[in-house]
Amino acid sequence: MHSEFLMGNEAIALGALAAGVNLAAGYPGTPSTEILETIAKRGSADIHVEWSINEKAGLEVAAGAAYSGARALVTMKQVGLNVAADPLMSLEYIGVKGGLVIVVADDPGPISSQTEQDTRTFGMFSKVPVFDPSTVAEAYAMVQEGFAFSEKYHTPVFLRPTTRIDHAYEAIEVRDEAEYEQHDYEGFVKDSSKWVIFPKLSVRSHAAIEARNAELSKVLSEYPRNKILPGAGQQGKLRKGIATHGVSSMYTRDNLAQDDHLPVLHVATPFPFPEELAVRFLQGLDEVLCIEELDPVIERALLTVCGKYHLSTVIRGKLTGDVQTAGENTVESVGRAISAFLGQPQPEEPAEKTPALPVRPPVLCAGCPHRASFVAVKEAMRGQKTIYCGDIGCYTLGNAAPLDMCDTCLCMGAGINIAQGVYHMDPQTKCFAFVGDSTFFAAGITGTVNAFYNQADMTLVVLDNSTTAMTGHQPHPGTGRTIRGEVVQAVSIEKVLRAIGLSVVETVNPLDHAEAVATVKRVAAEPGVKAIIFKSPCVVLAKPAARSQVNAETCIGCQKCIRSLGCPALIMREGKAFIDETLCTGCTLCESICPVGAIAGGEQL
Repeated sequence: MHSEFLMGNEAIALGALAAGVNLAAGYPGTPSTEILETIAKRGSADIHVEWSINEKAGLEVAAGAAYSGARALVTMKQVGLNVAADPLMSLEYIGVKGGLVIVVADDPGPISSQTEQDTRTFGMFSKVPVFDPSTVAEAYAMVQEGFAFSEKYHTPVFLRPTTRIDHAYEAIEVRDEAEYEQHDYEGFVKDSSKWVIFPKLSVRSHAAIEARNAELSKVLSEYPRNKILPGAGQQGKLRKGIATHGVSSMYTRDNLAQDDHLPVLHVATPFPFPEELAVRFLQGLDEVLCIEELDPVIERALLTVCGKYHLSTVIRGKLTGDVQTAGENTVESVGRAISAFLGQPQPEEPAEKTPALPVRPPVLCAGCPHRASFVAVKEAMRGQKTIYCGDIGCYTLGNAAPLDMCDTCLCMGAGINIAQGVYHMDPQTKCFAFVGDSTFFAAGITGTVNAFYNQADMTLVVLDNSTTAMTGHQPHPGTGRTIRGEVVQAVSIEKVLRAIGLSVVETVNPLDHAEAVATVKRVAAEPGVKAIIFKSPCVVLAKPAARSQVNAETCIGCQKCIRSLGCPALIMREGKAFIDETLCTGCTLCESICPVGAIAGGEQL
């Protein structure tokens, strides 16, 4: 054993390696991304590691490995679990032979997600056991325990870290490589009565799962990470307690003074719920405050326990308005809830408040090729009735002024199908759907097939910047590289589109403004489904060769560059446009739209 200062995601990865993981798959999504990257970096070459095409594919690949008796890990964020839900629901009925841990990183806030989904609730829905770590060290241990638990009970299990665990750092004790488990497996053994799902098998499996989870509730009541942290509440006058989980346990601990004497129920496995442990905790208590994020999972479970065992304990939390119902918890918000629960005065705010940080709305980077793509489409379609359907990625930021080029955004791949729905209801509207190159592979191909088959009239715009930019520049099938840097045959987006049946597919550099505008006008005028591939690398991958500069004598201060582009490198200074050289990438887009030619010097890469 040795000590390492690790990010939570790194700890989860090292825990999987210590458990002898044989295969790791997933799809990048903040806050989960670093798990797979760490396995690829620090795992041995005989471990298969892949960025799968999407979460559904990743889970199915992992299921195949687990069917073979291997230990498999699959990673995603909470909205990715929606994509993986189809195989997940059936997989719980089929079961596994080797250990299968599904790491779903929840994002309370949300900080970088569309929703505040709670995987604990999804665990109850899918009947899959959930492990909920409260610290980096616990996440490291839990992933190892999860593999053993999965194999013992032949079920996939969830590990549900949240952002504040994934991206927290802690010095923890980890195994040396020589201490890693070596997990040998026999391979897939044919047995259609076990591995082929049919209604008769499903009914039998459903009954077995319900019985198993009832038994697991008892087993998990003795699981050492589910525990009652003792206080003197039962003997004192207060007769109050707190039930909590995950990082909220740490916030609770930070807020409890030594003389508060409150017993605390720490729930490490919210499903199946450790019912017998909860009964022991509730006995002798008049009131319990449930501090959790996001859903009232513990609160509802304790209400059920009170009803089942005829306990008179009053359960408080989100359902009673004692804890906030949305957003992530903080040390301060938990402190306020505890103070109110105990009838204590609220903490006083400091007399001298820290100045508020300036508001910095997210914007596209200076030189981002997506900005050039949006500007070209906007100019080409000016004056026409048009809808611009967006998608999940950096290009969602095209909704901000002055671009205003994202009319809808729902989930990955949805923009392509939403554009079709708008067209079928209003054929006079010119329908555009924007999708990134990584998202095209993950969720855009089927929507394009649907459009072609159902005879929609729309323009698909693939914003190809040669990476998965928003989640940290991971490779995808179009880059010709794997997670471990292996060079493979790249999948051509243009060939895929033509194979679907599209006859009009044009590729253009969006930073060539005049050509980009002409291409949009030409392609959009074609009937049926057609596509434009705007191909230019992300500015993080392509360093500037030269930067643009404004000739102050020529500049007339019209602000067209600023009003049209919203580039963070462009500002006004003394009535003239000015370019911040520390931000400029020399993309030349501002040079293309300046009406008096006052900007020059950039160089496209």
